[in-house]
Amino acid sequence: MHDSDEAPRASAADGAAEPEGGLATGLKTRHITMMGLGSAIGAGLFLGSGQGIAAAGPAVLLSYLIAGLLVISVMRMLGEMSSAQPSSGSFAEYARSAMGDWAGFTIGWLYWVMLILVLGTEITGASGIIAAWAPWLPQWVPALVFVTFFAIVNLSKVANFGEFEFWFAAIKVAVIIGFLIIGVLLVLGWLPGSGGPVGWDHLLGDGDGFMPMGLSGVAAGLLVVAFAFGGIELVTIAAAESPDPARGIIVAVRNVIWRIGIFYFGSVAVMVLVLPWTSAELHDNPFVAVLDVAKVPFTSGIMDVVMVLALLSAYNANVYGSTRMAFMLARRGEGPKALTKVAPNGTPRVAVLVSVFFSFVAVLLNWLLPEQLLGILMNAVGAVLLVVWIFVCIAQLRLRPRFAREGKLRLRMWLHPYLTWLTLAGFAALIGLMLTDGDARNQLISTAVLFAIVVALSQVNARYRRREAAAQTTAADASE
Repeated sequence: MHDSDEAPRASAADGAAEPEGGLATGLKTRHITMMGLGSAIGAGLFLGSGQGIAAAGPAVLLSYLIAGLLVISVMRMLGEMSSAQPSSGSFAEYARSAMGDWAGFTIGWLYWVMLILVLGTEITGASGIIAAWAPWLPQWVPALVFVTFFAIVNLSKVANFGEFEFWFAAIKVAVIIGFLIIGVLLVLGWLPGSGGPVGWDHLLGDGDGFMPMGLSGVAAGLLVVAFAFGGIELVTIAAAESPDPARGIIVAVRNVIWRIGIFYFGSVAVMVLVLPWTSAELHDNPFVAVLDVAKVPFTSGIMDVVMVLALLSAYNANVYGSTRMAFMLARRGEGPKALTKVAPNGTPRVAVLVSVFFSFVAVLLNWLLPEQLLGILMNAVGAVLLVVWIFVCIAQLRLRPRFAREGKLRLRMWLHPYLTWLTLAGFAALIGLMLTDGDARNQLISTAVLFAIVVALSQVNARYRRREAAAQTTAADASE
């Protein structure tokens, strides 16, 4: 299926959703696809892959395969639900439809909190790299510049935002494709001075075996890489602002799934084929380590620039995701009414400004805690994404029969319901692994506490809405 820039606006009869609350519909399928890639390809790939190799050795490929299959299943479930019922609220709306208002409120605001914390992480990471280039420059200065610039981008009309994010994310995708090409040539021994094919020695652990750390190493690697794929779910949020959301979701989900698989699995395969898994350089900066072997000049500088672009592209996409989630929750009466205000260009202006405000808070923290902030934010994110994925599985199990009865299924989950149950079992196993690791266990505990707080807030909000509705009914009766 080919994406056309000239696709006409579909009518309601064709299955397209009307703009929600005045939001513009300027995103094309290629914009949506690249947003998913832009959000998912960041520090988790460029740096997390080295940490995974240190934990599992060459068997990190199994860790990526398991995590990738789980996330691909989740994306297929989201694609099924989103093509049947497109919404900027995405998984929060499906949780609401399947389990009640409390579930929509909880998942929506949990995800919003996670994205806000991730925004701080991405700005901190990018600003830290810039500050390392110019030690005389305080870290908060580039952070302030980045936040201001992307505030302007996100306040522009959505078509301009989509075009900007498309090319911004395309740069790092092009770099990864270039890395894969160089890596394959290096593995095959086709680069000048490469000394021939690399063979299988490194993949087999240089005598230590494919799984030098055993199954526990694969499990440890899984903990490192499991959340690296987070962000691709943004495609189902963004698709609601395309002329034909259902079609956009189907194409984007299919494209994102196989591209993410190739980029992540292919990149890590090149790493473990080219260098010994014990290499300190591979653990610290895996992409630079491989390019150094290939004798590519200026590799450190090139990859630093790519890292900055990757983090800023993910930041830009996550500002978008956080604003749309807040907008939809507010339209449901589950957030301040001001968040529902839409500018003439179709942008939820107040929701954008709120996300930008918290980004400025991150800038302030960059000034106060330049060394510690990144670690604090990474720990605070915890396992929220895992909670979202589990709710997606439950929602798909409950909504599939209804969508089938209504004839809305345009994209179907594979092997329903068995693969959905298998995916839930995989997440349960992942939680079990997290309980055996001190840092991961603390993240689970903090996420459980946050989950309980947001559920309690959902009950407070529901009670307030009932009282407000009763008061309006009483007033209406009195006026008669």
